[in-house]
Amino acid sequence: MTPPPPSRLPLGAAPGRAGLFPALPLWSRSESSGPNEEHCGSAAQSPRPWLHRSREAGAPAPLGPGLLRVCPAPPPADGGQAGGASGMLLQLSAEFDLQSDVVPWLLAQGPAAALDTFEKSAATPYVVNVERNGKIIYTWKGSGSTCIGLYDPLNKQNEHLYTFEKDLHIISCSINNEKTLLAVSFLQSTKEERVNQLLQPVSKCLTLLIEIHPVNNVRVLKAVDTCIRVQFLYPATNRNPFPESHLLLISEDKYIEQFHIHVVTEDHHKVVIQNSGQLPRDRVADDLIWAQWDMTEQRLFYIVPKESRNILKCVQFYPDENFNLILEASLDIPLRDIGLKFVNFGYDYSQDQEMEPRSLNLQVFTSKTGSFCLCCSQAPDIPKEVTYSVSFLHKGYSKTFTVAVQRTDYPQVKEAAFLNLDYYVAVYLPGHFLHLLNTQHPDLMCYNLFLTGEDARISMLHQSSIQSLFKSAVWDRCSGRMFTVRINESSLMQFLWNSKLDSDRLAALHCALLHVRSTTDLEMQIIEWISENLSVCSTFDPLQEFIIASLYWAMCPETSKLDKLLPYTSLLYWNGIIPGVTCITDIISLPELKVQNCKGFWEKLNLNLECAKYAEPHLHYNNNVLRREWYKLLSEEKAEERRTTTYLRNIFENAKKVLSNLAAWNLEERLVPLFQEEDYQQRLLIGLMVAQLKDHLMRHLQYVGKMKIDQIVLEYVSELLDLICRIMEAVWRKYSLQSCVLCLDERGSAAECAAFHIMSRILEAANGMCMPLPPGFHTLHIGLGVRCLPLHTLLHYIDNGVLQLTETCAIKLLKDLDNTEKNEKLKFSIFTRLPEAIGHKVSQLWNHPVNSNFIARNSVKLLLDKLRNRQHNRPVGDRLSVHVEFLPLNYLVDMLAEAEDQGLNPFEEEDNVNAKFVEETALKHTMMLLGL
Repeated sequence: MTPPPPSRLPLGAAPGRAGLFPALPLWSRSESSGPNEEHCGSAAQSPRPWLHRSREAGAPAPLGPGLLRVCPAPPPADGGQAGGASGMLLQLSAEFDLQSDVVPWLLAQGPAAALDTFEKSAATPYVVNVERNGKIIYTWKGSGSTCIGLYDPLNKQNEHLYTFEKDLHIISCSINNEKTLLAVSFLQSTKEERVNQLLQPVSKCLTLLIEIHPVNNVRVLKAVDTCIRVQFLYPATNRNPFPESHLLLISEDKYIEQFHIHVVTEDHHKVVIQNSGQLPRDRVADDLIWAQWDMTEQRLFYIVPKESRNILKCVQFYPDENFNLILEASLDIPLRDIGLKFVNFGYDYSQDQEMEPRSLNLQVFTSKTGSFCLCCSQAPDIPKEVTYSVSFLHKGYSKTFTVAVQRTDYPQVKEAAFLNLDYYVAVYLPGHFLHLLNTQHPDLMCYNLFLTGEDARISMLHQSSIQSLFKSAVWDRCSGRMFTVRINESSLMQFLWNSKLDSDRLAALHCALLHVRSTTDLEMQIIEWISENLSVCSTFDPLQEFIIASLYWAMCPETSKLDKLLPYTSLLYWNGIIPGVTCITDIISLPELKVQNCKGFWEKLNLNLECAKYAEPHLHYNNNVLRREWYKLLSEEKAEERRTTTYLRNIFENAKKVLSNLAAWNLEERLVPLFQEEDYQQRLLIGLMVAQLKDHLMRHLQYVGKMKIDQIVLEYVSELLDLICRIMEAVWRKYSLQSCVLCLDERGSAAECAAFHIMSRILEAANGMCMPLPPGFHTLHIGLGVRCLPLHTLLHYIDNGVLQLTETCAIKLLKDLDNTEKNEKLKFSIFTRLPEAIGHKVSQLWNHPVNSNFIARNSVKLLLDKLRNRQHNRPVGDRLSVHVEFLPLNYLVDMLAEAEDQGLNPFEEEDNVNAKFVEETALKHTMMLLGL
């Protein structure tokens, strides 16, 4: 159904009050435009609903006689096409475009034939500010007038705010949250004004406060010869409109003021400033040389020079009209000759066009994780080198990078652009490189993505007009377009597959797991890559990184400070290099928080600073204590010196809870035959890990409570086992293996050999980190080994601990294999290597002379050990605790007992030895060893 056409109401010259500035007749504000006819997707699909742009402009209401020449946007610097670029690591989604979102609305106000009557530069609209709620303020010039409009991305509507009947140069503009007050700062730029300045000197810059609901009054806030920038403060998004607005005035005279404007409603619709005299104001900052506005979090960062060093300060504004100086940090960056610079206080297009490239680019980026970074780039002294630094103030050190620029077909750019991607800071030099710095874990270079060539290309962005207004967004000032930025998952995986360097592989792997976050599809892609590249990475184990990083981000959002206590990588250090990049790390002073008991970002920053003071790496859980305790318990079990029953009962109760929790997660039947048996060693390790991790968290998270910590630890260990199972399930699906592959009387296929190799690497990764494996893993592993390996290789793997013999596997050997010569050789080789506890159980099931020899040898060994260690005064009846139903052996035992009782050497009684049996057994054993 086609919506009805919007109404077209003529706009007359409604003069309103003359106010304090009668020399400028005013056009009144028009009604807002109607909704667009078509939307490209819903706002709910956008990562920022109020930034979801429409590519089809609706028919807006007319604005009257203002005229406009349409100026096409210049082509992208990288030659890209409009729209998202799926082949690039950073994917842009256009959220606002002057040419498609504003120009069609402006063209609807006058006849098209009149467009050629004005110069191109005078008619082009340009953006002057973006407010916290996402609304975009722009200005354009008509027939001797200067107009101000507002675009609302949420409902895709344009709105005419105000018109000056003069040719003015708008410096800065801001509107309050209720759209009742408009602050404008401008220069008088017409020839008539220049002539008047010669006859009667007037101020160069005027700052006005205008009532626009409806147009009622105009007040002059400043009339000075230096430029003024204006910015309204915005309340919290969930707060109702309040009667008082707060306006920041930022002066090139190096000070910042806050004005308090109280408004009242007259005649049920007119909003009028209540203050009859001078507006109350506060001085916020003095003597500053640089300032940046954080519109999303309502923070003001500024730098004040001191004798010894420069001081970075931050003022936090609150919805309750208060503000606090909340942070100070000493800087080692020389800034004395930079002049006065403002960041994110609107955009003066004309001034930017006249300025030469800036010698210093300085920006502050924060993230929800509590990271606080100061990014700085300067004009290069050497034409083919670019230097930039990032101070990780939340960590207490800075990194300075020098990159050799190789390409000569791109013009030399004076500075790199910084983009805030929340978990990363992106440094972008068009045509040369794209560097993504990990802000939460910046200690090792291998967590940074450094791209060059085609991998570093970002379409639709110009070379020197890129500005990061807020997280995951970029504004191309030259073309008047705004984009949301995200890391393209498919491009990241493609980069991972194509990477030749370990540093690139590790950086891409961490980016996928820690930034893009794990989804089922992405997880399967990563497991696929790992299975194909297990032997490619030489400086890290991809299985270990996958498991540790996945666990880290699965658990850390649960509790504050948990990310400081759980490991996020298996690497302790990395000595590699990134080709073409040099890095220098310097220790810097930690910032000082001036206000205690802060919430939100400041609370997380304070936690980061506390961890930096106390050497954060030592807070991370490690497996050294766990490994020692596990080995100690295993050795005690082997020596039959078990701990107290209560201690072991608690350990196995922990393991039982983990396995029960895991069973509740997985109701569907698994392809991989795991969890089918009791595995003493793995259950012991599972229970020990629960106990050790619980003790570690209790030392640092006492405020969380025991029940919460118990739940965190239970989920962590359960998720660990589940990750290993998901890897195994993916391998089974990849190679189309059956749910049961433990039929030992057949040889293994190539797919089973590949699965065996991957299981061996899983075992290696788990042993390296002392991680438990699902019960049944070792049985499945050695079962595949029996099917896939030659006997000598199988025995070599068993002797070196790669394969571990289990009771279940030994029993299956008896059931599945007949007593052919080849199978007898395999059985005998396996049984001679069985642990003693398993051997006693399994040996009773094999009725074969070789097994009889095995029983006899073990029993004699046991008896002789007791004869050597036993006191002679003990009764003879207690000398053998296990009675074996094997008559020759019983006879031998009786003879040895009698010899012991008489105090004789049992080896001197040759008549008690069956020489023929010994000879046959020795000959058979020798033939097996020689392979005859």
